[in-house]
Formats: sequence, C-alpha cells, structure tokens
Amino acid sequence: MTKQERAAFILKRLGEMYPDPPIPLDHTDPFTLLVAVLLSAQCTDVRVNQVTPKLFALGRSPDKLAKASLEEIEAIVRPCGLGPQKARAIKELSRILVAEHDGKVPASLEELEKLPGVGHKTAQVVMAQSFNVPSFPVDTHIHRLAQRWNLTAGSSVTQTERDLKQLFPESAWNKLHLQIIYYGREHCTARGCDGTKCQICHACHPGRIKPVHTRKA
Repeated sequence: MTKQERAAFILKRLGEMYPDPPIPLDHTDPFTLLVAVLLSAQCTDVRVNQVTPKLFALGRSPDKLAKASLEEIEAIVRPCGLGPQKARAIKELSRILVAEHDGKVPASLEELEKLPGVGHKTAQVVMAQSFNVPSFPVDTHIHRLAQRWNLTAGSSVTQTERDLKQLFPESAWNKLHLQIIYYGREHCTARGCDGTKCQICHACHPGRIKPVHTRKA
C-alpha cells in the first residue's frame, strides 16, 4: 500500500469500528471540557472523570471556580498528578475568563492557548469538540499509531499533526482523532502491539517482521 492507500484504509476501517466515538472526558459545556482536558495531562481519563464531579461541586462556571480557594481546588485535583500546577492554572484561567471573556470560553485557538495550563493539544480538543472547528489534537496514542502505520516519521507531535492533516480530509479530523485514540487504547496498545500484531498494523504492513520502535511525544 502507498501512504495514501493506507490512510484511506485506516479511515474506512476506523469508521466501521467506531462510527460515533464518544468524548471520553465527562463534561457539559466548553468550560467543563476545558478543565477536564487540562486535568488529563499525564493522567488517565478514568481518573479525571472520578475527580471532576468533586471539582465541579465547587462550581461549574469560571465565576465560581475563580472564587474557590486554591487549597480547595488542589486538594480535589491532587489525584490527577501535578496538583499544585493544575490547581493554579484552573483558578487563574477561571479568573481570566471572567475578567476578559465575560465568563465564556473563547472559540479561538489563539485565545485558548493564552490561558494558563492550556497548551496546543488542549486548545485543539476544545475547538474540535465544543466548537466543531476542524482540528487534529495529537496525543500519545495518535503519535504512536501514526508511526506504526508509517504515516509520519514522528520526530515531534507537531510534525505528526501536520502529516496527518495532509493525509486525511479536513471533514474527518474531529471524529478521526477520537477513533485513533480508542483504537490505540483497545487494540494497538503501547505494549500489546509492536507494529506487527494488531489488525490495522498487519493489514497496512503484511510483510513487516521487525518491531517498530516509536519515538515518544
């Protein structure tokens, strides 16, 4: 298969396996999604979903979380790791949203990336899932699978994002990034596949014998 043929096969197969992939982080609006994605850095979605109900009991809006004490927030988010940093980011971004954005999450990648604790990937997730703006957030699963499927050299997540955007139609980006994440968690895991074992790896590279050593994000 050529690279474009592999991309077409992957798009079709993942569409069959995950026709309507849910967003794995529990949320009710752009703000609760933003906070949940921020908490998910170096943490599992399962753990985040266990923590956010307690956090949002303090308040589900920027106004209310901005008024909560830093100590209260940190005590709740500590199980997600990086507790002090994440607590400060949540409190400060809540304050900024109130002061500069009328308490609303901006539908702008540039404005989102200015918020404390909000990197490019987090901002793209919010743009894709809350505002339906075509985006391709690259997490560790996508970075790993894109290399195993030989869709990118994987020297950086920036390169992986750029390469995938060139291979797949823009209309598919928002759903496809979730489909790849689910496939990476369920079938082409970090330890369960080495680039030769899962269905898509084998279909894309039937003659591959040696394991693929992927670069970390």
